[in-house]
Amino acid sequence: MSARRRSPLARWSVRTKVVVAVLAMSTLGLLATGLLTDAIQRRIVVEQVDRDLAQEVEEFRRLAELGVDPDTGEPFTGVEQLLRVAIERNVPSDHEMLVTFLGGRAQLYSPESAQALARDAALRDLVDAVPDDAEAVVDDWLDTAAGRVHVVVVPVRVEGDSGDTGAYVVAADLAEALEAQRETMRTFALVAAVVLVLVGIVAWLVMGQVLRPLELLAATARQVGEDDLHRRAPVRGDDDVTALARTFNTMLDRLVGAIEAQRQFLDDAGHELRTPLTVLRGHLELIDPRDPGDVVETRALLLDETARMSRIVEDLVLLAKSERPDFLALAPVDLGRLTDDLLDKARALGDRHWVVDARSDAVVTGDAQRLTQAGLQLADNAVKFTAPGGVVAVGTEVSDGVARLWVRDDGPGVPPEQRARIFDRFARTDGAVGTPGSGLGLAIVRAIAQGHGGDVAASDGDPSGAEGARGLRVTLEWPRERDARPEADRGTAVGQEREVDA
Repeated sequence: MSARRRSPLARWSVRTKVVVAVLAMSTLGLLATGLLTDAIQRRIVVEQVDRDLAQEVEEFRRLAELGVDPDTGEPFTGVEQLLRVAIERNVPSDHEMLVTFLGGRAQLYSPESAQALARDAALRDLVDAVPDDAEAVVDDWLDTAAGRVHVVVVPVRVEGDSGDTGAYVVAADLAEALEAQRETMRTFALVAAVVLVLVGIVAWLVMGQVLRPLELLAATARQVGEDDLHRRAPVRGDDDVTALARTFNTMLDRLVGAIEAQRQFLDDAGHELRTPLTVLRGHLELIDPRDPGDVVETRALLLDETARMSRIVEDLVLLAKSERPDFLALAPVDLGRLTDDLLDKARALGDRHWVVDARSDAVVTGDAQRLTQAGLQLADNAVKFTAPGGVVAVGTEVSDGVARLWVRDDGPGVPPEQRARIFDRFARTDGAVGTPGSGLGLAIVRAIAQGHGGDVAASDGDPSGAEGARGLRVTLEWPRERDARPEADRGTAVGQEREVDA
């Protein structure tokens, strides 16, 4: 099946799309405004024309009803005199035309432009159609050679004049009346075109500034590669696009951290697994199958190395699972019971003087099995670095909304400058050389702490803080989140020991 053809619009840049959209909306808005304004103004002009015609008719009627020539003060002697006086005394507006008819023939007109109307057959037919004894005016629209006009015909008779009848015609050229409106609309169209050009220019410049961070972001994304992960998009301002650039940089930071951690992890895992594999291969190459003693001895050694490799793989799998959302099964945890269970299980790790520094009865949120696993790992480390009969203490407490679980010992301890790295994978301090283990135990403890939203830290083992104190205390802490028993948290003070027989 062929690929669906992309529309031309899809190939436009975002900047072009936004500017075109702004211009389209502006054009529609100006067009709607112009059309609505034109319709309203046209209606106003037409209504004004109608009022002007009605005023002209009313003025003629007053003159006819008065029946006296204003110049002489004498009564009108005939229709011709009345029509002549009326048209001579009236000054029509720009769009008005006056025409007088006597005996069905056009006589006088004003202004000069009304000559074409006076000679128009359509107007003569309209005047001829008015009965001689008509009392009401005739109001109509006519299409003439001069254009479409609004015509009002007033029948004229004078008392005592039994001769000709006449008609006084008042007409308005609508095209002439609307000329000012058309000029206004032409000006509006010109101004609208200039406004659209300015809107387009401003929109183009503004969108260039708005999208500039996105362009820099795209350029940075194109430059970022496996061998160059340290480029960052420039961040300027505090708008939404800047927030996107800042989020992108944060994502790159996390990505760099993840890739570096992965590389270090692969290097360390390869190094740690390479050693037992070398041991296995070397002994298999040197084994004498004809010597039963050599076979038994080599078998025991290979089984030991295989067990160590199995522990390393299991720890690596556990650390990989720590990144999954289902690594923990959170539920209410009674710290007092957790302390007792941890102590009971830890006593089997070695002949040590087991001590409880503090025991909290608070109920916190956590994964009891993972917390026990972390505590036993810390206890196992403490046993490895203490002599038989040495002190290994555990404790729990809750304060300021933070739950804590710790294990301490009176062994040789860890120098302060090396404490930060003991939680790294496969990390070993100077004092740990020759001590059995995979180097992943404390890394697992940190993964459990971080899974709970907390962390782990190492400090001096002597709770009194005396100068020259030995040992190491490792504390795992995480947010309490919520209390099932608000009144709980009745832990004994740190350093107040409860001895338990090993």
